[in-house]
Amino acid sequence: MKIFKILFWTLWRIWFYVLVTVPIIVLFPFLVLSILSERTYPQFFVLARLWARIILYGMGFYYTIEKDYELEKGKSYMLVANHTSMMDVMLMLLIVKDHPFVFVGKKELVKIPLFGFFYKRTCILVDRNSSKSRFEVFERAQKRINQGLSICIFPEGGVPEDESILLDEFKDGAFRIAIEHQLPILPLTFGDVKKRFSFTFFSGSPGKMRIKIHPPVETKGKTLEDKKVIKDKVREVIWEQLTAFENAK
Repeated sequence: MKIFKILFWTLWRIWFYVLVTVPIIVLFPFLVLSILSERTYPQFFVLARLWARIILYGMGFYYTIEKDYELEKGKSYMLVANHTSMMDVMLMLLIVKDHPFVFVGKKELVKIPLFGFFYKRTCILVDRNSSKSRFEVFERAQKRINQGLSICIFPEGGVPEDESILLDEFKDGAFRIAIEHQLPILPLTFGDVKKRFSFTFFSGSPGKMRIKIHPPVETKGKTLEDKKVIKDKVREVIWEQLTAFENAK
């Protein structure tokens, strides 16, 4: 039985990379046209959502959403969620469908063939070892917000190597940007994703993922002195929902 599981996981993981790559190749001319100007980013966002849908459903995943808040049209947000899997990106793209947003992500992902080409041109990249790079993130975020876009950051700063960690500590970046630009922070909790598709190669299975959209945490009138309080509040919201998901299994 174990040999069949290993065979399934191997083929399933290979299939994931096929699903990631083939749509980019097929859509390549349209993707290139959509990144020629920052003004056409909403068109790129539509194509990115199609790409995410192909991957998510192609892997045999589906999701349910519990909403405590409906996003307001024409309003920019700081989107934050727990981070345990590559599927988190696909889920975010599909869930926040009517509000084009830009990911803030680590510079190292530029090295991924083909994907990195578009990642570099559409996301806000940060080199966490460079204070200059971190400063430039704030400038680029301001530009995107002025264009009517939202910003998305996974505040754990990466996926914890220890998969027993339910929710890692949050970095300051998302909350600093939100306060400086007076963006409401919208917490989202992604349940079951680690179980479905973690970074452990021989693991996972098709199935359901549970999503919760929480009410936003306002930053209007707040200063950087309030950053820790806001950060802890957002983390507590996501932590409590993750715990509820775990207990409801």
